[in-house]
Amino acid sequence: MELLVLIPEKEKKKAENFAVEMARLVSDRHFSDVVVLDLCGQNPAVEYLVIATGTSDRQTRSVAEEVLKEAKQTGFQAFGKAGFEQGRWILLDFVDVVVHLFESEFREYYDLELLWGDAKQIQWQES
Repeated sequence: MELLVLIPEKEKKKAENFAVEMARLVSDRHFSDVVVLDLCGQNPAVEYLVIATGTSDRQTRSVAEEVLKEAKQTGFQAFGKAGFEQGRWILLDFVDVVVHLFESEFREYYDLELLWGDAKQIQWQES
């Protein structure tokens, strides 16, 4: 039996807004194929995924640092982070929102959109 924890609507909206802002940030930094997936009610560990493709390990590291800085300024603390050593897939965990910054071959290989194929995609506009 799977236990799903539902977060209050106010917190859900705050997490969604944060996910969209992080999508805009990475898009503004020339990441491609930026998507925000809504996993509310599908995953007990996370509400939203931000997935984006960068062009190099240097770019993914640099933008990941920027995401961490922006998150802290908006009141989101990183619970965990991984992948900085190689910079080919960096994961930033903000509990309700997880940001994945990939190099192209790693994104294709792990294909998170296929894994979460039932998830609704959040529509957002670039800044």
